[in-house]
Amino acid sequence: MMFANLQKRARALKTELVALYYAARDPRTPWYARLVMLATLAYAASPIDLIPDFIPVLGYLDDLILVPAGIALSIRLVPAEVMREARQRAATTPVSRRANWLVGGLVLVLWLLALAWMGRLGWAWWQSRP
Repeated sequence: MMFANLQKRARALKTELVALYYAARDPRTPWYARLVMLATLAYAASPIDLIPDFIPVLGYLDDLILVPAGIALSIRLVPAEVMREARQRAATTPVSRRANWLVGGLVLVLWLLALAWMGRLGWAWWQSRP
């Protein structure tokens, strides 16, 4: 009984994520909603967490709070009509594998850019030392 309920919720969450993907591609979606969606999806797909998963209880707490909160905020920022159409499309049209690779590649590029920027700051700091 409980396992079936968890499976149902997981399917609903997957449908919402696909709907957010379609909503992000809609030109009527505001830029700030897209930014929140991108940050949420990047954090969810990222191997780097604010609190590492090996810390008991707290390690998974950020995933259980931040990701759903980001999804909820994204849904609230998208116009209702756009979200309704995106949910209909998500229920009937699966996301292609190409889109999954595209999103994964985008997350990878963003992390590489962030690491390069941090490396550049570290190098500048190292060079400015007496």
